[in-house]
Amino acid sequence: MDDRIRQVDEWLRDLEGEHLEFKEARRNFEFEQLGRYCCALANEGGGRVLLGVTDRRPRRVVGSQAFEQPERTRLGLLERLYVDVHVHEVQHPDGRVLVFEVAGRPMGNACQWEGRYWSRKGDSLVPMTSEDLRSVFAEGGRDFSAEVCLGATLADLDPGALDDYRRRWAEKAGSPEVGRLSHEQILRDSELLDDRGLTYAALILFGTRRALGRHLAQAEVIFEYRSSEASGPAQERKEFRQGFFSFYEDLWTLIDKRNDLQHYQDGLFLKDIATFDELVAREAILNAVSHRDYQLAGSVFLRQYQRRLVVESPGGLPWGITLDNLLHRQRPRNRRLAEAFARCGLVERSGQGMNRMFERSIRQGKRRPDFSGTDGYQVTLTLHGQVTDPRFVTFLEQVGQETLESFSTEDFLVLDHVHRAQPIPAELRQSANRLRDLGVLEAVGRGRGVRLLLSRRFHRFLGTEGAYTRLRGLDKEQNKELLVQHLRGAAESGCPKSELQEVLPGLSWGQINRLLTELRQEGRVRMVGSRRWSRWLSA
Repeated sequence: MDDRIRQVDEWLRDLEGEHLEFKEARRNFEFEQLGRYCCALANEGGGRVLLGVTDRRPRRVVGSQAFEQPERTRLGLLERLYVDVHVHEVQHPDGRVLVFEVAGRPMGNACQWEGRYWSRKGDSLVPMTSEDLRSVFAEGGRDFSAEVCLGATLADLDPGALDDYRRRWAEKAGSPEVGRLSHEQILRDSELLDDRGLTYAALILFGTRRALGRHLAQAEVIFEYRSSEASGPAQERKEFRQGFFSFYEDLWTLIDKRNDLQHYQDGLFLKDIATFDELVAREAILNAVSHRDYQLAGSVFLRQYQRRLVVESPGGLPWGITLDNLLHRQRPRNRRLAEAFARCGLVERSGQGMNRMFERSIRQGKRRPDFSGTDGYQVTLTLHGQVTDPRFVTFLEQVGQETLESFSTEDFLVLDHVHRAQPIPAELRQSANRLRDLGVLEAVGRGRGVRLLLSRRFHRFLGTEGAYTRLRGLDKEQNKELLVQHLRGAAESGCPKSELQEVLPGLSWGQINRLLTELRQEGRVRMVGSRRWSRWLSA
């Protein structure tokens, strides 16, 4: 049997889904309809359209008379789709089958047919949604902030904001010459202005309120303070629709106005931790401004409560960034903005800002930054200000500044998981082993049952060695002795498995069984019966 005939038979047994589309087309098939299906398949990564096969299962070949000159049809598709299309004419025993193979669309581009971006939904063809298109365009790294804003001029920029940016750049670069450059030269050197005009990044950073209202009204940050979770008007609200460099200091002043101190005892001294750390809050704001989707309507919202700060920005996470990899992967949505912030020292080019947010929160005994509520339409970041365990802060200080400086973000995450009695994720196990080697953590148990806890040094320092003993549990010999003592008390009646588990509730039955095996080998206990009816007795 011809290989192509065999392949068609295999496709007949496949489900019509992501890569296959079956059409009966006994006599003919509209070219425009074929183009729409090929367009949809290209937008979904590529696939095949088979003509001459029944649509419904069980599928069978019925033959097709459509497109008597298939090569001509292929060329017509190529002229309008701009992706590779190949066609095979298969002379199946049950009739002629035309197979159109369509390549996937290029990264960052969507295919059109008749001026529309097609996709499939069930058995129907539908235009791609705006969210789907934004996701596709983001793949190619399209930087909206680097695009020129038609009609914008230097008169649309705030000179004071430009002065502040120039001063910061000169200080960061250690170059007095930068401080003497004209506003126009500063913009050109920052790639915020070229011969075509001003970029959107220039407006976002330095634009006047009037200019933003005319060209990019959604480039706005709204601050609210709410003393409770109750709905209704905020106690304070301020809207900033102006260049970022003309208001970012005012934003921190608003936060710091209600930024109370939390006190904790460290030996003879009383120490303070601010509810909202300045570095963490500024990083959160800079991330929102740098990475939001400026093609979406909506503002960046900064909502302050007594013990938490919530930052919401339009657009989901940038393409390729997930909640699992955001600490390890860098992909700025608006690169021109991020470069300007890095140039003047507000952010690091290394992309370590997010890591620093997590590290500082953990070191201050607060919950990790929380991205719950993030979806495809907005990023929601909650910074928790409550210091949950001042003793943990003291312990980290006693570990030593030199040691802490050698810690990676993963090390701090491991400590936080252990401190909060949370399982260690697989990707953090290497860091956990390193902390064990340093004596910061200790392991209890073996194999899959191993647990990690903060070292005896931590509990001794805090005067909580009793808690350490409880967390670590009794050692093996003590556990064996407890079992023997209990069996002696049971005399000749012995004990079932369930009763022995009550003696050592912190251990699994497998761990208890290993202890009993050792005791039996030592001649101290014996077992009668088998399986579910077995009982253990003192020897």
